[in-house]
Amino acid sequence: MDAGLIWILLGLALLGAELFVPGVFLMWIGMAAIGTGVLLLTSDAGFAAATVTFLLLLGIGIAAALHLRRRGGPAHRVNMPEAGLAGRHATVIAADATGLRVRLGDSDWAARLPRGVAPPEPGAQVRVEAVDGTVLVVRPETPTA
Repeated sequence: MDAGLIWILLGLALLGAELFVPGVFLMWIGMAAIGTGVLLLTSDAGFAAATVTFLLLLGIGIAAALHLRRRGGPAHRVNMPEAGLAGRHATVIAADATGLRVRLGDSDWAARLPRGVAPPEPGAQVRVEAVDGTVLVVRPETPTA
């Protein structure tokens, strides 16, 4: 069997394994292996060239992943103020010893109040000030005259 095909099959196996392993590190190794296999199929490169190509492609993949992570891809904007939750109004559905629950749109959310703010009664309107993980930080609406 040709060395290029072995590299490509190894890369495909790593990409398949990525489906079952948390994280995305096998993806970069698999893509580098596939790229190395393509190089070996299209040229008469030796072992040293294949090794250098694999390491170079792996380095490029890792650098791209780190760049995307630092930039904060779409997954990093979930439950952030720009996701549209901050500033919205919700209704208190439960305020007891177990905590505060609010209804925002068609979903129920765990919520907490800023320090020193008295808990509102169920049915009261609150405004979402921030999001802390999956907990909304809310403040009771002040009635306007």
